[in-house]
Amino acid sequence: MSDDNKTIHDFDFTIICEYFSVMERQGPGSPEVTIRALSFIENLTSESRIADIGCGTGGQTMVLAQHTPAQITGIDLFPVFIDLFNSNACKLNVQERVKGIVGSMDNLPYAKEELDLIWCEGAIYNIGFEKGLQEWRRFLKTGGYIAVSEACWFTEERPEEIDLFWKNAYPGIDTIPNKMKQMQNAGYMPVAVFTLPENCWTEHFYTPQVRAQELFLEKHAGNKAAEDLVAEMRYEEAVYKKYKAYYGYVFYIGKKL
Repeated sequence: MSDDNKTIHDFDFTIICEYFSVMERQGPGSPEVTIRALSFIENLTSESRIADIGCGTGGQTMVLAQHTPAQITGIDLFPVFIDLFNSNACKLNVQERVKGIVGSMDNLPYAKEELDLIWCEGAIYNIGFEKGLQEWRRFLKTGGYIAVSEACWFTEERPEEIDLFWKNAYPGIDTIPNKMKQMQNAGYMPVAVFTLPENCWTEHFYTPQVRAQELFLEKHAGNKAAEDLVAEMRYEEAVYKKYKAYYGYVFYIGKKL
């Protein structure tokens, strides 16, 4: 385990934001996976309203914008991410229907049954998978969809090192059948469930960090917090390479009953 059993969540938000702001995605994923998940969502029109919760800089949101005519709002806690989100929307010329706002996923600015689709790639862990599904449901119209990606166990048993790593990082991690049961219990009909391929971690998440880490360490030479953050991210990558057979991200798409 890394020093002091730290996880990414133990670091100062400012330094985390700076580190991840230079990357297209702030977690495992890919355009192909976003498009695949979107393919299970029916009846989206130019009048439909989508909320991308925990949107980061909008890597996945911009893919959504290019494959649906809906009105999309990205919500993230960090202003630096939202500034980049809105800049990215302008670059794609979708700013008239795609906007980012600063906000918290546990205090969403929506009325009851206002949304047609709630999207959340790799961020629902911040509120908890089960809690997020339950609390966000009221904002969806009946027949509306929720699509989230979540870290999950692929096996019932796993080596102690990876078990401790994830229980420290995210105690809510669970197996796919248990997550599906949580979705059903929250009032959704499961529409699709699929595992993110390995390249979502390697090509789209860890590989872009290599150069970013070099620049980050150059900029913050001698800064222990910066050095510790890079060390933690490198440890996380090593853990993934060693134990990827036991865990990964899984996309869950549900329809509100």
